[in-house]
Amino acid sequence: MSTSTKKKDAGLHNSLVYIVQHWQLYVFFLLPALALTIIFRYIPMGGILIAFEKYNPIRGILGSEWVGFKHFSRFLSSPDFLSYLGNTLKLSVFGMLWGFPVPILLAFLLNRIESKGIKKKIQLCLYMPNFISVIVLCGIVRIFLSVTGPVNLLLGTQINFMTMPEAFRTIYIASGIWQGAGWGSIIYTAALSNASTELKEAAVIDGANIFQQIKAVEWPAIKATVIIQFIMQAGNIMSIGFEKAYALQTDLNMASSEIIATYVYKKGLLDGDYSFSTAVGLFNTVINVILLVAVNKIVAKMNDGQGL
Repeated sequence: MSTSTKKKDAGLHNSLVYIVQHWQLYVFFLLPALALTIIFRYIPMGGILIAFEKYNPIRGILGSEWVGFKHFSRFLSSPDFLSYLGNTLKLSVFGMLWGFPVPILLAFLLNRIESKGIKKKIQLCLYMPNFISVIVLCGIVRIFLSVTGPVNLLLGTQINFMTMPEAFRTIYIASGIWQGAGWGSIIYTAALSNASTELKEAAVIDGANIFQQIKAVEWPAIKATVIIQFIMQAGNIMSIGFEKAYALQTDLNMASSEIIATYVYKKGLLDGDYSFSTAVGLFNTVINVILLVAVNKIVAKMNDGQGL
């Protein structure tokens, strides 16, 4: 055994001894975080029981009538089920297909800027939209796309884009890319900092063009990060927050804008059908988990066994 290995083993042993001797200190610091996690993350999971009950707020969860999978059957047999599922999947899948590569491309472009001052100014402009709240963003979109808005004035038309079902997905996805692409590029920009400058200089000397440099030097540096981000996003395909879809929704674009999340909100909070909305939300979560596991396995097979 080498001297360095012995030193590492001795250091690990000393650390374990110190932890055992002062375990009360670690418990003291970990207990609040553990308590908060249990109270706000695990205990509320018991609420999914109402998805299998005819929930009565007066009787409570334990006193309500058990109905089994009745609410799930009701949702799956609903004539609007395929419409809500299709709208949700279209927004998620198209959003990921169009939006996922943009932060990567931005990171590659930012990595090409040699002037630190210019690079910081560009990054500031790219990161700023992320700090605009969803509701404010939707208000800006509505103003820009209104009949008297800048877009119609520029085109010389009087089209109310917010009432067009065929335009809703484009508006939703494009505004999302504009808001989140810059912020999403941070993780790839950080990963690119690990790219070998020596290899890059050697590639330049060998006459490699920009695309060849990216393929040979920069892409391997961020490949693992890209895979992890892709798996996480693919696993959240069904997890579209209702806020943005609801804020951009109008009576005339409901054919495209009504997704599972907005349906759950309306059924649960507006109609007071807590059991049914919980069942729909649970169905959504189960699909997400299945997608996450499936995508992870597919990516692992395509990437020499490397997944999450």
